[in-house]
Amino acid sequence: MQTTKVLSLLIVLLLSSCKSQPDSNNAKDPISNKISIELPDKIWHIYQDQKDNYWFGSNGDGLFFYDGNSLKQFTTEDGLVSNSIRAIQEDHLGNIFIGTPRGISKYDGKIFTTLDPIVSASNKWKLEPNDLWFNCNGNANDIYRYDGESLFELTLPRKDLNKAFGEEVKGLSFEGMSTSPYSVFGIDKDRKENLWVGTIVAGAFRYDGASFLWIAEKELTTLPDGRVPGVRSMIEDKDGNMWLSNFISKYKIDDQVKPATYEKLEGIYAQEFQGRLPYFNSGLADDKGNLWMTTYTGGVWRYDGKKLTNFPVNKVSNFPVEGGSTEALLVSIYKDNKGTLWLGTDNAGIFKFNGESFERFEPGKN
Repeated sequence: MQTTKVLSLLIVLLLSSCKSQPDSNNAKDPISNKISIELPDKIWHIYQDQKDNYWFGSNGDGLFFYDGNSLKQFTTEDGLVSNSIRAIQEDHLGNIFIGTPRGISKYDGKIFTTLDPIVSASNKWKLEPNDLWFNCNGNANDIYRYDGESLFELTLPRKDLNKAFGEEVKGLSFEGMSTSPYSVFGIDKDRKENLWVGTIVAGAFRYDGASFLWIAEKELTTLPDGRVPGVRSMIEDKDGNMWLSNFISKYKIDDQVKPATYEKLEGIYAQEFQGRLPYFNSGLADDKGNLWMTTYTGGVWRYDGKKLTNFPVNKVSNFPVEGGSTEALLVSIYKDNKGTLWLGTDNAGIFKFNGESFERFEPGKN
């Protein structure tokens, strides 16, 4: 009888642990032992959760869950608010949050729910350790803050943009984006956990939980030739300087004075950028403090504080060539729980850094 009880308990525990993971209906082909679905070309975002599972966000084909053995696809048919993924985050409880052009979905391991934003009449900004931040993608004001219970819709401080930039500043009318100059492109944090918010043409804002520091420089708005790179990514280097989506300048923050101020310093304007925009659309600092920055075309750039190194990223030979080009179009770079670097692309799936170069990643094969 005691043995029967122990076996029953073990079965219950095993069933419980299985329920904590998504049901992988598309696991593996039982005959070939290969994953029966493939990732689409447009994988824009990569995320690894607390249990070391990977989540891949596509542009149009939904969300993919990969546990190292099986691949599961989630779409609007499963309750996802949109199949175009713009952000993937996780709270301290293990819930997965998916940012899309149509709103924010929360996945608790069983079901998807769509978060209903609350417009904060008094625009109550806070900065708590467990907060999650999302851009609004044109659905509302500027930015969302999720505090574990509610999703708050907030507005950035309005500034005299025309005076700051010396010309009339207008927003853009990209599909799925607000026409406001304050439309949020990027959201990052520095080592002190200050929040950095990059806009389309209104520069960048740093929020320390009490006040805002506004970075309003010409390279952060509409350029003289009419191009609009936007502030998409903000990263901190070894010396504490901030790089705001461009190689031209870095910004030294002075918190010794109140309110805080900043100084613009010379960045990197290498020969490699002649004839092209010296801007990056995604960046991060690795475990050694090196900066890694991706450009849509032109590969990945690593900066160790002295030397700038380029890593070309090309499609593999057996991957279909699109438009006659073999270059991977890079959207994002991500560092996983072990410090390994990954790339999300607009035409070639996923790439993973092997220590020397970026090679295409296929679930179940490498």
